Amino acid sequence: MSSKVNAEFISGDRESRVAWIVWSTVAAISLGIVGLIIAAPFAQAHGRSQFASSIYRTFSFVCHQLPERSFHLEGNKFAVCSRCTGLYSGFAIAVLAYPLARSLKRSDTPSILWLILAAAPLAIDFSLGYFNIWNNTQFSRFATGALLSSVAAFYVVPGLIELSSNMVGRLSHARRK
Repeated sequence: MSSKVNAEFISGDRESRVAWIVWSTVAAISLGIVGLIIAAPFAQAHGRSQFASSIYRTFSFVCHQLPERSFHLEGNKFAVCSRCTGLYSGFAIAVLAYPLARSLKRSDTPSILWLILAAAPLAIDFSLGYFNIWNNTQFSRFATGALLSSVAAFYVVPGLIELSSNMVGRLSHARRK
């Protein structure tokens, strides 16, 4: 095997490893976030109020946490509202399913039109509720959030893989100099 072919093989192997590491990391972090969202009410119900409080406080920076707009577990609200629960859950599920739908070697993203179409139901649901035209529900908030974030995963994952591959490539190229 010539050195050029060998270098391409090793390079391709490195890119595959980087892609799997990035995907695994994003999946683990996404699942961890969903786990924390559900852990807060569970911890609160089982006497771990300090742990629950730290989770609620952390998520308060990104969500209004209104009890009437949140799912509940054992009589305690989730760490985020139903729309944010949908956003985080949809993203985590889509990231887990990503390698089944697309190769991790692909860095191209779908047309931006798909992201706009996925955002439209959320915008409509929010707007109709905001202007008191229609009362949105826990389910509509959750579903529209999950739809948007599950589509967004198909833009985020390839972007992170490409970014990481480029960084690793530059680092290995700099080491060879």
